[in-house]
Amino acid sequence: MNESEAVIKPSYDPKLTNSDLAPLKKQTWGSYNIFAFWMSDVHSVGGYVTAGSLFALGLNSWQVLISLLAGIVIVQFFTNLIAKSSQQTSAPFPVICRATFGVQGANIPAVIRGLIAVAWYGIQTYLASSAFLLVILKFFPEYSRYADVNQYGLLGLSYLGWIGFMLMWVLQAIVFWKGMEGIRKFIDWAGPAVYVVMFAMAVWLIYEAGWSNIDFNLSGVKYQGLEVVPVMIGAIALIVSYFSGPMLNFGDFSRYGRSFEAVKFGNFLGLPINFLFFSILTVVCIAATLPIYGQLITDPVEMVGKLDNTAVVILGSLTLMIATVGINIVANFVSPAFDFSNVAPNRISWRTGGMIAAIGSIFITPWNLFNNPQVIHYTIDILGALIGPLFGILLADFYVVKKQKIVVDDLYSMNPKGSYWYENGYNKKAIYTLIPAALIPIMGVLIPQLSIMANFSWFIGMGLGFVIYIVLMRKK
Repeated sequence: MNESEAVIKPSYDPKLTNSDLAPLKKQTWGSYNIFAFWMSDVHSVGGYVTAGSLFALGLNSWQVLISLLAGIVIVQFFTNLIAKSSQQTSAPFPVICRATFGVQGANIPAVIRGLIAVAWYGIQTYLASSAFLLVILKFFPEYSRYADVNQYGLLGLSYLGWIGFMLMWVLQAIVFWKGMEGIRKFIDWAGPAVYVVMFAMAVWLIYEAGWSNIDFNLSGVKYQGLEVVPVMIGAIALIVSYFSGPMLNFGDFSRYGRSFEAVKFGNFLGLPINFLFFSILTVVCIAATLPIYGQLITDPVEMVGKLDNTAVVILGSLTLMIATVGINIVANFVSPAFDFSNVAPNRISWRTGGMIAAIGSIFITPWNLFNNPQVIHYTIDILGALIGPLFGILLADFYVVKKQKIVVDDLYSMNPKGSYWYENGYNKKAIYTLIPAALIPIMGVLIPQLSIMANFSWFIGMGLGFVIYIVLMRKK
């Protein structure tokens, strides 16, 4: 990002400002760019597996499609709400948080979101490297011994796994280093490219299986009457939770939108429209695996690995790699870049913040994290339980307390007379709201008897954060 793209006024405090966090001179993204962002966010191994996992709940294909569409419409609604403040001010997510949490307190939500992104960045990079290993072992099976972590391994990952992981790590870093303009160009073609290949793969699978042999009643469960309703509600909540991270910091992208209408139309194309077609392709591909392989395969990497056509395996693996790189950059690289830069803007640039996240993703050994559900449960799920409350607090502040009015210059000021200078730079009411609003969702993670709340933790936390914050601020 060039400094000429930002507007830095002499009144801006250098402890709160750099050329990456400052307001933009010109907002250039149109609806297609936002549409492409969501394509990159949706078309991934994680998105495919999440959609496929709904079959494990006992839903048939049509119930899965309805649940997916209902969930994504909810995501669209809340994404539009969170997008407006950043589009209006052209400020990224952590800077917008200064209006709510105070110019210093904004580091609390920023660091929380950044840490979540670091963990998922590592996991997604590991998943992308799995597709790379698939191609290598398909052509060079004699190297399979180097994929055995027990014979040739380091820190829980095989030598071949390390090569694949670091290759994907470097490729993503190269794209990221090009800046937001480079990222925009990458996602503009990556999302559609994945679509073309996914469609071709679906056609190939249908041809192999035979359309008449594909049964869309995959679950084998027959719900009576309204018994299916609570199951579908749980599935809808799961979809919303899956997108809760990108929703929270969507302002990092909506700030580039040339108008709020352009952002909303991009969200419409990228969420309900795009997600519906992606879901149909996913359901068809998964359904076709049953007659071909005799079992349902919801993991696209495993599915591609079973194909006996070399060209299709290469094409499928490259597609999975591109798709995962796309979601990783937009969801898990851009966010911590802004978030960590916000901690010390005069020392940490956007690129430096992103590289801190990238290096951190190696040291957490994400393959061990991914292969240990209990560790994920107690780390990522607890951090994830904080996303809903943060979302609720930000919406309550912008729409109810501040009536959609933000003084942009005061976001970059430590003047005690500034609009967002609270005591010591922290809005204690926002922090006092975050604690109880997060406590209940976290209890749902930690206490087995309350596990029924886990799927709804985002909604519970968001509702509590919204209500408690309004009550506390009205006492001011």
